[in-house]
Amino acid sequence: MTAIDLAIELGSALTSNKVRTGLTVLGIVIGIGSVIAMVSIGQGGAKSIESSIQGLGSNLLTVSPGALSNARGGVSTGRGMAPLSIDDASAIAGIAGVAAVSPELNRRFQMTSSLGNNTNSNVIGVESGYLTARSLAIDAGTFITSQHNAAFSRVAVLGPTTVKDLFGDADPIGKTIRINRMDFRVIGTTVAKGSSGFFNPDDTAFVPLETMQRILVGADVVSTIAVSVADKTQMADVKAQVTELLASRHRVDPAAPDFSIFSQEDVLGTLNQVTNTFTMFLGSVAGISLVVGGIGIMNMMLMTITERTREIGLRRAIGAKQWQISLQFLAESVALTLLGGILGILLGWLLSLLVTTFAGINTSVTASSVVLGVGMSSSIGIIFGFYPARRAGKLHPIDALRYE
Repeated sequence: MTAIDLAIELGSALTSNKVRTGLTVLGIVIGIGSVIAMVSIGQGGAKSIESSIQGLGSNLLTVSPGALSNARGGVSTGRGMAPLSIDDASAIAGIAGVAAVSPELNRRFQMTSSLGNNTNSNVIGVESGYLTARSLAIDAGTFITSQHNAAFSRVAVLGPTTVKDLFGDADPIGKTIRINRMDFRVIGTTVAKGSSGFFNPDDTAFVPLETMQRILVGADVVSTIAVSVADKTQMADVKAQVTELLASRHRVDPAAPDFSIFSQEDVLGTLNQVTNTFTMFLGSVAGISLVVGGIGIMNMMLMTITERTREIGLRRAIGAKQWQISLQFLAESVALTLLGGILGILLGWLLSLLVTTFAGINTSVTASSVVLGVGMSSSIGIIFGFYPARRAGKLHPIDALRYE
């Protein structure tokens, strides 16, 4: 049997009962389409998270009070946790390779505008280095300066979401807002940046750090210190120097510090593990429908063999080999699943597009997803078509010819 003969027989077999063939292929289409759609949602979500994290600041190290607890996977608040201070930030600024340092004090307060609107949002005490460290830009007005901090000025810079909540479409520059029952004059607004999942700079008010400490909070501490590194290749070296410096200042062992330092790579690595696990879970759930589709393929092939038993006997009687009969039916099984795989890829792409358009969830159909779809459909055809094909090849010619 030549390849041309096999192709002719394949076309004839698949078109002899179009309804049954179509229903069998449908199971594979739904299975592959579900896998492609689920994987694309997971990959799209991973890319969105990565983009958001990177948008918080390039080459960023974040220093937080409290040691990292391996047992709980978080920051420990025990062991006599020492707070961070502005002096710590000033010392870090002297390390070679540090481009900018931003000590920050973060709290939530109720805010009210002169128009009577109110919102509960983040208020962050910052210095002028915040813009560089966090890759933030000013949309209108000015940002917090060293003069504002030196004078304990009651001024504020608002993110676009906070502006919308407090002033609607009105220009907030020069107007007054009340933070924790104290008046602050709005001197600027920031460019929209979007949420990172953990922190949304758009829904934030920035005030001078000294004002935040002395007037709003009454504590001479900072929540975090953001350190922007000039060159990405220096990240590990700068991180080691910061660890050694702060350990010396806090009089603790560098191997067991009372602070934690996170880099963007650390955060992205953890999030990638989570999103990859989530993507695999979604793909596995969708893969159940592929198993159902594979069972449908096996059932159809067994029915086909039963209907074509006399044909098989005739082919064997005129000299067809056992492997040729098996190859013919295995080719039919693989052809069905490949057809279903191609249609399933198109369905998965369409579902991903619909999810992005109507649900607002970012999706990403990659080349690896397409290869995965084709590979899975081919594997299903081989795995679930092997037994029927082997059974057809083992039919005895005489028994097959006598079959009614």
